[in-house]
Amino acid sequence: MADEVKAQAPSAAERGRPKMRIGVVTSNKMTKTVVVKVQRRVRHVRYGKYVTQQVQYKAHAEDHDYPKKPTLFEGDVVRIVETRPTSKDKRWRVVETVKKAAQV
Repeated sequence: MADEVKAQAPSAAERGRPKMRIGVVTSNKMTKTVVVKVQRRVRHVRYGKYVTQQVQYKAHAEDHDYPKKPTLFEGDVVRIVETRPTSKDKRWRVVETVKKAAQV
């Protein structure tokens, strides 16, 4: 019994690389959370026409405090990375801002 090996969490090499996406911020009205829309073009299986598919992700942005000090704005292009669940809907985290939107 003492010789049993305890189950350990897999290391980063065993887990593989987390998924990364680049998208546009569509909503920044929450504290520490932004909504990012990611678009991709895929070829239709039967007809061969290219179709645009889009998915919206809720991503965690640690330094984004909406009413007081927003750091991300609608239209910003950001890179998000897959992470462990932060809340009921959030499974992504903002890593960097690729391009800032023009502020009016």
